[in-house]
Amino acid sequence: MHPILFDFGFFQLPTYGVLLVTALVTAIYTAVREGKREGLESGRLLDFSTWLIVVALVGAKALMVLTDWRFYWENPSEILSRSTLLAGGVFYGGFIAAVFFAVWYVRVYRLPLWKVFDIYAPGIALGLGIGRLGCFAAGCDYGKPTTSALGVVFKSRVAHEVAGTPLGVRLHPTQIYESLACLLIFAILVWSFRTKRYDGQIFLRYITLYAVARFLIEFLRGDEDRGFVFNHLLSTSQFIALLALGAAAVLYWYLHSPRSASAVSDASVPAVRRAR
Repeated sequence: MHPILFDFGFFQLPTYGVLLVTALVTAIYTAVREGKREGLESGRLLDFSTWLIVVALVGAKALMVLTDWRFYWENPSEILSRSTLLAGGVFYGGFIAAVFFAVWYVRVYRLPLWKVFDIYAPGIALGLGIGRLGCFAAGCDYGKPTTSALGVVFKSRVAHEVAGTPLGVRLHPTQIYESLACLLIFAILVWSFRTKRYDGQIFLRYITLYAVARFLIEFLRGDEDRGFVFNHLLSTSQFIALLALGAAAVLYWYLHSPRSASAVSDASVPAVRRAR
């Protein structure tokens, strides 16, 4: 692969960074576009998106450190090292931090909570799909050894030094698997707006689909630094995926209750009118 897109000698432009920026811009554009269709103000969504990115990046780094806390406890200087700063972090850490921040933000600015969550769901899926291509280029989040024809062989010393990617070994391209899964989820979510029956439905569909995809793909991951629970029975992301599925089931029941549906509808209308 090509971890470095351009090398000018005095400056290197990493492929991962370029694709990460592309993913963020694409995600924001998608959310703002869907928001305009739902009658929300673009300026407010851009402000919200900017803060959301900052919080998500911090959350992703934080969970990355926590999942490998023994290493960082013994090597505290590595927390601010080049490899840590260049790493994308753990997606679920960023997602959870972003959700908590989003709940606070929409309450402060009196935005319709579930409607906002719905319009951001496709953008998150699309952005992650693009971002995983950056992971593939950098060699991080690599898979287990395989003899399958789908396997890929990494040869870049940069990938080995930064992400610990095994070189000269055929590995499952788990980054590509997840990228394709996210792009498929994105297509499903966009199509789901046509048949949407209540606010929050798109977001819950995203949580469910991504949790299932991530849980299964984790079985093929080969990087050990993503953390494990229950004596290596599950990875940290698999454990969080199970919690996400449970949370989605509870929220599905909550949003389907007549009283909740009425409250959500009543609260959403004034907020949308103000945003126009």
